[in-house]
Amino acid sequence: MKVNNKVETFFLKKNIWHGLTITHSAAHQIKQLVKNSPAMLGLRLSIKESGCAGFSYVIKEAKWVENSDLIYEHDGARLYVPLKAMPLIDGTELDYVQQGLNHIFQFNNPKAKHSCGCGESFGF
Repeated sequence: MKVNNKVETFFLKKNIWHGLTITHSAAHQIKQLVKNSPAMLGLRLSIKESGCAGFSYVIKEAKWVENSDLIYEHDGARLYVPLKAMPLIDGTELDYVQQGLNHIFQFNNPKAKHSCGCGESFGF
């Protein structure tokens, strides 16, 4: 990163993260998933380059803890996030909402400046 013609170094492990927030509704859904699959510890949230806006969220079952995981917990529900994803999702709120007949995890990411028309990807 360049600031005032100086190059600044960025260290993932030395940065202070604001963290992620899990709503009550999302926590309830995560606990239901864990209850139905006892090998699960919680959910793993990461991102990948994808879609027309640049990045998309990836949610998978977390069955073990990675060395680089940051763990966020609300009411017993755990969300495992790889450290390398934090610069793009720090401050995000994970919610679980009903949209019509569907129930989905929704990401309220204050860093995302735009998303594609279908809402599957986001960018900065």
